[in-house]
Amino acid sequence: MKTLEQVYENYVSNTFDGRDLTRLMQFVPEQDLHRIGVELNEEYKGTHQAIEFTRENVLKQLEKDVIFGMEKAENQRGISSEMMYEVVRMWNWILEEGLEDFDNYGAYGFPLFRATANQYGFEN
Repeated sequence: MKTLEQVYENYVSNTFDGRDLTRLMQFVPEQDLHRIGVELNEEYKGTHQAIEFTRENVLKQLEKDVIFGMEKAENQRGISSEMMYEVVRMWNWILEEGLEDFDNYGAYGFPLFRATANQYGFEN
């Protein structure tokens, strides 16, 4: 699994709505949020509590994101499913467990969502 330092240095967001960054920022200490291109609004400064960046915690978030992506794909929500496809790609890139180079958006992202669900035993 990549370290946060590796993420800071190498991750490039592929979403136009920042959906990937809003999920990633949960794991980033407040003082480092700028390193992923996130700045908190004044009212939230000093309140951000990062979740520990562990494989277990990343997998918990990945499971939620795969399920949400599948729901969007099932309903043929093109924009939402494409954004969730990018979120799941980000987590797979971070985890480095065989799906980091998966690049097949076909069928609203189902190939990636299914491959990820199968790999980690998520609801499919």
